Amino acid sequence: MIDKHSRIDMHAHYYGGGLVDTLRARSTRPYLRTREDGVTVMVAMNGEFPFTEHYHDHRVGLAEMQVAGLTHRLLTFPGALGVDLLPAEEIASAISAYNDHLAQLGAETDGALIGLAGVPLDDMDIACAEVLRIRRDLGLPGIILPSNYFNSLEEAAMLAPLLEAANEYGCHIMLHPGLKVGQEPPPLPADFVQYRLSAIDLQSSAAQVALTVILSDMLEEYPNVSFQVVNLGGTLPFIFERIESIARHRNPDAPFPTDRLRRLWYDCASLGPRALEAAVKVLGADRIMLGSDYPIFKDDPYAHAVVPADLSEDEKAQVTWKTADALFKRLELLRQAAL
Repeated sequence: MIDKHSRIDMHAHYYGGGLVDTLRARSTRPYLRTREDGVTVMVAMNGEFPFTEHYHDHRVGLAEMQVAGLTHRLLTFPGALGVDLLPAEEIASAISAYNDHLAQLGAETDGALIGLAGVPLDDMDIACAEVLRIRRDLGLPGIILPSNYFNSLEEAAMLAPLLEAANEYGCHIMLHPGLKVGQEPPPLPADFVQYRLSAIDLQSSAAQVALTVILSDMLEEYPNVSFQVVNLGGTLPFIFERIESIARHRNPDAPFPTDRLRRLWYDCASLGPRALEAAVKVLGADRIMLGSDYPIFKDDPYAHAVVPADLSEDEKAQVTWKTADALFKRLELLRQAAL
């Protein structure tokens, strides 16, 4: 049950649900391997990292949630890994089984763990059927999609059938950094790779994604879809005034629709109180949710970002639980109306 005592983490990832066996059986990225020193590592698109129990054992995450005081967590299919981009005949059944597992976790934890499913993007017919099953039969709130599909209108159009299917029962969609089917990772920067890729480039890409959605007709064409842009919309809360100035000076008859930014949802994953303060002023607390990016980051987002922020108590409550609660209630009403 969600109430005023809840703290809802709306951005975390989970590699369990059978994906460990699937990835161990692979020999090309993404895959799991055991090094000579006995450490298991995930060989991902841009390198490799130690694959600890935090990634695939939900009990470990639950224990850490309890210590931090987090009451609910949105566990997402590991979209950035690229599993959902693999050939459908190879991965569709594994993704379906993973989604079943997410639904089971929700039941076993009395709703403390909330699953955001994956879909096999290599086959649009199968992907559409799966998103309908996810919402109609499993009751999961939605799916995660690679944000590279939203870098432009042309690329977003590739997912039109999937968005139409998502709209049928209402669907929450997290737009998370990730490649498109058949797309190769870009060359690594010459230096300072972690900072350039995981901070500067990532934040810019999040802003590009939000821009595509608000400047397109997607919000009108798919009114039952809620789009979540990660990391507070990237750079948008900090450069929106420049964007407005560009429109005012170069397109005076077409002002930038800043108000449409408030029709998306955002999380504060891996960011802190100063960024949260700026985003609340631009986007509104009723559109912002907690996010940890667990297990990649392990900070408690409530203690790390919300508590020190110069926000009113009501704004803090909005970010901590009210925004997510209102979103889940909206999704369930849409689902029930379509059944």
